[in-house]
Amino acid sequence: MNWEFAALAVLAAALISGFAWYERTHPGSRMLALVATLAGLAAISRIAFAPIPNVKPTTDIIFIAGFALGGAPGFVVGAVAALASNLLFGQGPWTPWQMVAWGLCGVFGAVIGRLTDQQIPRLWLALFCGLAGLGFGVIMDGSIWVTYAGGQGIDQYLAISATSLPFNIVHALGNFIFALAFGPALLRALMRFSTRLQVTWTDLAPSSAAREGARAVAGPLAAVLAALVFAAALLPASAEGASSSLRAARYLVASQNSDGGWGAAAGSRSTAMHTSWAVVGLAAAGYDPLSVRRAGHSPAALLRGWASRARTTADIERTALALGAAGISPSTGGLLTRLRRSQRADGSFAGLVNLTSYGLLALRAAGIEARSGSVQRAASWIGRRQNSNGGFNYSRRGGASSIDDTAGALQALAAAGLGRAAAAQRAARFLAARQNGDGGYPLQSPGSSNAQSTALAVQALVAAGRDPDRQRSGGARSPLSYIRSLQVAGGVIRYSRSSSASPVWVTSQSLAALAKRPLPIRIVRR
Repeated sequence: MNWEFAALAVLAAALISGFAWYERTHPGSRMLALVATLAGLAAISRIAFAPIPNVKPTTDIIFIAGFALGGAPGFVVGAVAALASNLLFGQGPWTPWQMVAWGLCGVFGAVIGRLTDQQIPRLWLALFCGLAGLGFGVIMDGSIWVTYAGGQGIDQYLAISATSLPFNIVHALGNFIFALAFGPALLRALMRFSTRLQVTWTDLAPSSAAREGARAVAGPLAAVLAALVFAAALLPASAEGASSSLRAARYLVASQNSDGGWGAAAGSRSTAMHTSWAVVGLAAAGYDPLSVRRAGHSPAALLRGWASRARTTADIERTALALGAAGISPSTGGLLTRLRRSQRADGSFAGLVNLTSYGLLALRAAGIEARSGSVQRAASWIGRRQNSNGGFNYSRRGGASSIDDTAGALQALAAAGLGRAAAAQRAARFLAARQNGDGGYPLQSPGSSNAQSTALAVQALVAAGRDPDRQRSGGARSPLSYIRSLQVAGGVIRYSRSSSASPVWVTSQSLAALAKRPLPIRIVRR
């Protein structure tokens, strides 16, 4: 029996036991309605706050439900809230873990309620809600350890826990603040309901009981379902995007090597290219890349080593982008000096549009101001290479325009403060007009869509001030929807629908697109 199967067996046993426990309490129709309403409220609160990672009042609602109503109702509120909300966020191997974790938050609330005789000050209520959030994080770290880590050594669990600690702390702080704000009011309301529910019922004929239960439960459940549908209509892209981004980030965390870097795939030798793009992708999604560790190693040492050894223009530019995303000094290993020396007197880098675009972005990632001479010379050189159709070729004006080169040039122009200029807007229109019917973008139009070109186009459109969720030229799907359609089990994103290849850099660049963050990505540590 492997770890994954054993873990699922334990989770299944916990869920069956929790629901059986609830059934043995013989809940009346009004309790059923209240539990359903609270589960719906907890699910909706998760959806409503989906754009803010790990900040949501869901745990507070579940904890307070257990505190006021008892362990069995609290467990069911948590388990059902996880299952219902994942109808929008996406079901997967994480769902039973979330059901058990939030169910236990409800049980924890009941334990605290019993110990305090259901009398608790506002501050202590908030502190216990924060503690429940940390407990939830500990269990979910275990889910990643068992499901994605590829091994179950304690050092792997500690590495995962260290990586997720900032997000678990944010979750706990959010729980604390939400509980301070509305916790006592919700608790008072539930305590009043609980008191009114503690009455003695006379036996009814089975048919009468069934009719009463149906009438009592149907109304609240219909309201909950309607609220879920309404919330889904309001926030479908945000909720789906949050789920896709989280799964992609989890894949990158799980595929990190023990030296702190990334290879082409999980288990492959770390390379400068894949590590650099993984760092950029994680930073774009709001994660501190240097907090992502495996066997105690972050990518910091590798990045510094590659900064010292980088000599070709492409290597220097890519490493500079990664250093900026990681918050490491661009002068490390003399990299900034070599980056400046790579720029020619005419403003270009190697006389190529693509290298000049990324050279400009690297300068900005290194902290060089947009109005500086080196940045403006590069932007001016790029602008003079624009084709009549608004696109760019990798090397010269008049060559076939490509999506990737146009996207790079557009991001560079925006980074130089020219995102609203005529050249940038023409490039944006070029990209918008070449979207395929499946929502994606090809390397060169016409052609088949792929994740890399689509991700670059999304970042460029964002840089030009356009909303990629509303970009639907040639079809009913957005480019972000196309990227999400390529995501498979484990969070990895395939290169295209016709290819099963899924190198790390594809998921990394797609993660930055899902986060709607154009280059350069910079983390500034104080």
